[in-house]
Amino acid sequence: MNRRIALGALTLALLGAAVVQAEVAKSEGPAVIRIGVATGGVGNPIRHGGTSTALAYADKAIEEEFRKDSIKVEWIFFKGAGPAVNEALVNKQLDFAWQGDLPSIVHRVAGVKTKIILGSGVRTGLYLGVVPGSGIQRIEDLRGKKVAVFKGTNLHLAAVRALADHGLKEKDVKLINLDFAATNAALASRDIDAAFSYVGLFDLRDRGLTQIVWSAHEDNFKYTRQTALLVTDDFAAKYPKAVGRVVKVVVKTAHQYSDENRRNELFEAWGKTEYPEKIWREDFIGQPLRVRQSPLLDPFLVARYKDAANEAFDLKLTRGKPEIDSWFDRNYLNAALKELKLEGYWPAYAANGQQVGR
Repeated sequence: MNRRIALGALTLALLGAAVVQAEVAKSEGPAVIRIGVATGGVGNPIRHGGTSTALAYADKAIEEEFRKDSIKVEWIFFKGAGPAVNEALVNKQLDFAWQGDLPSIVHRVAGVKTKIILGSGVRTGLYLGVVPGSGIQRIEDLRGKKVAVFKGTNLHLAAVRALADHGLKEKDVKLINLDFAATNAALASRDIDAAFSYVGLFDLRDRGLTQIVWSAHEDNFKYTRQTALLVTDDFAAKYPKAVGRVVKVVVKTAHQYSDENRRNELFEAWGKTEYPEKIWREDFIGQPLRVRQSPLLDPFLVARYKDAANEAFDLKLTRGKPEIDSWFDRNYLNAALKELKLEGYWPAYAANGQQVGR
């Protein structure tokens, strides 16, 4: 009996030690934090712009947050965009990921466990560029035309959504899968008639190689593109305090650059990234920084992910429709907003794209 008691006591002690070690791990944090970014960026060292996550990277804000703990922060950039990030997530090579709605939905359907913890790059622009002299003046004129779009990215679904609401199905146009660089080259050589793309079209327009005939911002926010910061379930379970610190840093950065007094500073910094300063400025015309830099996981963002999940399934890009609501974990964001006294700072938007309270 005494032996049994001794063994029982030893077992309890070992279990207790395991619990203590787990709690210590949660408080101490990881040795390294790996953040995947769904863009290749430019230059060496790599630079990229357009979002609060990009700003946190440029300012080394997350590195500074964890410096005193000797926790290394690694940023991994993927020229293959969202699909390449998904591959890294499947192989457990990332802890956090910044990517668009479609690739995120693809990995969720495939069973990759992540949590969406803040918006970073919401209501991002989408433009339709056409070959000069093509006669295309609006989306409805694209029927039967060769139209480029970067398939598998959040740009793909936003373009299909815009086509549908203007009376066209994907089969009504000849959608060609091209990345941004290939799209620009195809427009310049007139190998395609039109392209749904981002601000890189502005440079072609200024050189007389394309005309921009439609903008998502001028039409409806539901045609804009959404990106967010995600964390893997495994990392969040092991290091919840570290997740909270990352979120707080990005929220703090978003707040700093939501100040209209820093608009010039913001675009000067982004002018050293993928596009010239004047292009970033044009993309943000008429849009308050609080709208574009918002980290909120509001009804608008949730609705866009639900739309994207339905559209991806209808287009046979996924084999199922993932559950969306529980994917959004607001605990870290709400804690950061409260601690930083930023509750109510950013405007929230309803599912229909209208600002709440207006």
